[in-house]
Amino acid sequence: MNKLLIILLLCMTTLFSADIAWQKDIATAFEMAKKEKKVVMIFVEGENCRWCKKMKYRTLSDDNITKSITEYIAVKVMQEDEKSVEDLPMIEGVPTIFFMSAEKEVIETVVGYFNVEDFLSYLDDVKKKLISKKY
Repeated sequence: MNKLLIILLLCMTTLFSADIAWQKDIATAFEMAKKEKKVVMIFVEGENCRWCKKMKYRTLSDDNITKSITEYIAVKVMQEDEKSVEDLPMIEGVPTIFFMSAEKEVIETVVGYFNVEDFLSYLDDVKKKLISKKY
């Protein structure tokens, strides 16, 4: 009986956990950012990048991260999609996350895999920059 209750609770937690509302088009994301007065968070991943997968499934799926990311217009693109990345700053490696104003000004760039705690720290740094510069 206890095992059944634990399984039921785990299933409910999974069902009700927040997901990131990923946009697939950068141009649309910037339009939304202008309308909603938000910053764009662009996650650039590589097709065969194991660190990108770890970042998506370990870090970006964490409830604290997904709640924090609701403050941004989140868009996910593949590094291999030349059309999607042509207007982005130079990509040094994947995963890369750009935080950009609606006017396409880079606020912060995060390169590489980060665990939940470290990425939350980056999100705090971005938030401080946003407050100080009023993006």
